Amino acid sequence: MEAAAGGRREAALGGLAVLPDEVLCAVVDLLPPADIGRLACVSSVMYILCNEEPLWMSKCLSIGGPLEYKGSWKKTTLSRLGLCSENDENLQKPRQFDGFNSLYLYRRWYRCFTSLSSFSFDDGHVERKDDLLLNQFRSQYDGKGPVLLTKLAETWPARTKWTVQQLTKDFGEVPFRISQRSPQKITMKLKDYVSYMQLQHDEDPLYIFDDKFGESAPALLEDYSIPHLFQEEFFDILDYDQRPAFRWLIIGPERSGASWHVDPGLTSAWNTLLCGRKRWALYPPGRVPGGVTVHVNDEDGDVDIETPTSLQWWLDIYPHLPEHEKPLEFTQLPGETIFVPSGWWHCVLNLETTVAVTQNFVNQSNFQHVCLDMAPGHRHKGVCRAGLLAVPGNSVKDNENHPSVPMSGWNHPDMSRKEKRFKGSESLSTSNSINHCSAFEFSGVQESLENQEFSYDIGFLSQFLEKERDHYSSIWSPTNSLGQREAREWLRRLWFLKPELRELVWKGACLAINVDKWYSCLEEICACHNLPLPTEDEKLPVGTGSNPVFIVSGNVIKIYAEGGLAYSVHGLGTELEFYDLLQKSGSPLINHIPEIIASGFLEYEDDIYRTVPWDGKGMPDVLVKHYPLEVSYANSCFPLGLWSKQRFGTSSSPDVSNRPIWPYMVTRKCKGDIFARIRDVLSKTDILPLASSLGVQMRNIHLLPLPHMEHVPKSGNSDVKDCDDAAVLPEWQQLVSTLNRRMKNVKKHLANWGNSVPQALIEKAEGYLPPNMDFLIKFVKI
Repeated sequence: MEAAAGGRREAALGGLAVLPDEVLCAVVDLLPPADIGRLACVSSVMYILCNEEPLWMSKCLSIGGPLEYKGSWKKTTLSRLGLCSENDENLQKPRQFDGFNSLYLYRRWYRCFTSLSSFSFDDGHVERKDDLLLNQFRSQYDGKGPVLLTKLAETWPARTKWTVQQLTKDFGEVPFRISQRSPQKITMKLKDYVSYMQLQHDEDPLYIFDDKFGESAPALLEDYSIPHLFQEEFFDILDYDQRPAFRWLIIGPERSGASWHVDPGLTSAWNTLLCGRKRWALYPPGRVPGGVTVHVNDEDGDVDIETPTSLQWWLDIYPHLPEHEKPLEFTQLPGETIFVPSGWWHCVLNLETTVAVTQNFVNQSNFQHVCLDMAPGHRHKGVCRAGLLAVPGNSVKDNENHPSVPMSGWNHPDMSRKEKRFKGSESLSTSNSINHCSAFEFSGVQESLENQEFSYDIGFLSQFLEKERDHYSSIWSPTNSLGQREAREWLRRLWFLKPELRELVWKGACLAINVDKWYSCLEEICACHNLPLPTEDEKLPVGTGSNPVFIVSGNVIKIYAEGGLAYSVHGLGTELEFYDLLQKSGSPLINHIPEIIASGFLEYEDDIYRTVPWDGKGMPDVLVKHYPLEVSYANSCFPLGLWSKQRFGTSSSPDVSNRPIWPYMVTRKCKGDIFARIRDVLSKTDILPLASSLGVQMRNIHLLPLPHMEHVPKSGNSDVKDCDDAAVLPEWQQLVSTLNRRMKNVKKHLANWGNSVPQALIEKAEGYLPPNMDFLIKFVKI
């Protein structure tokens, strides 16, 4: 029999009573719904913890897909899982227990039912202007600080049409995307979402945050226009399906809102409120808000921000901040547009039901910051968001040439002081005590930086780029605005379509893709082989491959940068060997392969690039100097050709990625266009001859003899043991071993390709492969 009054918790939980309630709730949240139901039967306290609405909200949102709220999150979850009927009486009669108190659960309950009517209108700390001339905006605010504009949307039809009632009438059956901390994509029909808003009492209510509203409800795009101050947009040079998400419809109830964040890719943004009231808080770049932790992955630069909800921050942290630690803040009213510059932290809380539209953009002011954020590495990403908290040790020199973010005119005591806060080695505490410090996680190192001054100036920030990281050979961050190839295509389009901005585009390309480094290599190659120097139009790399490629006066210059040194030299060696094989065998393929004009190595030494020609035959001294490869075929005509590459492919020895040497090759440019660019416009009558021609060339490839190979010594690599020596000829043994090794990870390799291969086919891939790849060799014609 469980004890009443103060002893209920200990009696109901037994040994688990030593754990705080927030830990118990976190553990329960790890369980599947069926196990939560069983755990609820254990004791009265477990029943209480297992029937918390935030728990069932989390379970429901983890399912993903279309959502219809049933009045409670437990009922909604069980209904979606088919674990209860619509009129299940067990869901209508929650049990009540006396003698149990929890400050943690009470605080959460308070946040679910609190009213925000006490947030009355105030002038705030952000300037309000009716409107601005474009030159005023650029000189006084763009890239400098936020401004609230009250008359930009006066003529929009959305000012009268975008009410919840009218939108429900016009678009009630349209599904919109929901923003919530869930890995799954959630959609709700607008009529169902409005019903949810009226019924819910959630701590962190769902809100519509839909970047595809222009596709699902295109008529909404006719109700507003981009304000004249924000019409310069560099991403609109891309095709619509290539652009990163840039516009959102936002609808949310009281207590909902966006927690602390910096806008994606260091873009700037404008946000126009059509109905309701929003409370905003902002900090300048590099100033991490209290209670927020910034994590940056040191491998791929992925940025993750750990932050309380906007309501929790305002209720639990904001009241305890000293006056000089408080942010810029203001209340946004219907019809007002807020401009948020690049890099500014901001948090938004809906004081009542609101409807808004927002867009992010790249212009001349923030272009270099956006490019910087695309650069490989993690240190600069951390500094852009967390300031000098992101720098381990006192390695940053004071830079008088890069002043702090100017704050004159904002009349806010916190904005003019130099940021030296470091107490942020702890994240927001989940216990009942409140920790008011911010934090930055940087490779496990967090040290105080005395006498350092942060600046959002691009010259200051760019000194934190990791010089050893290269665009072509580094992991691309999943949080970057554009993919690796799309970023190069974007810069190239800007180069051609905005010639008046080439100086700016060049600076951005230097930050994002190291174009200055590759252009220096290009100049040296051209000078060595008496090729014309590149024109202005030829200064940026072309194509979507994994290596920098330039087209100069009808010549294609490829610099091998992908992978480590051994990987790239074998890439060049096999191409040279293949071209030599075509010439000696008289294959008709020679008419379809670009003519090789020159090849060799670029060596960087003493701040100078030097070219060393190499035709693939023999071992070049420059290569032995930097990376003495153990090549078993040194006496062969092409020591770094196919057979050496196969041996390298089976080796588990580490490669050299940070090297002062790059292979290169110069070929004649072929006529025609890249197939990927024209495939969507080819007619059926065009495709059939093309397919037939490709078939003929594939046959010509299979008719080629294997490159000459001397005796293959036994490999010391233990991985090379999958093929039967008696059944497979010596020249095939390494190939078969490599195929067998890769076959073991075929699912992983296919999954890494992204969404191009359906998951159902990936799961069946092994069924299409023989148990041993030497089975394929039996079909070779003797």
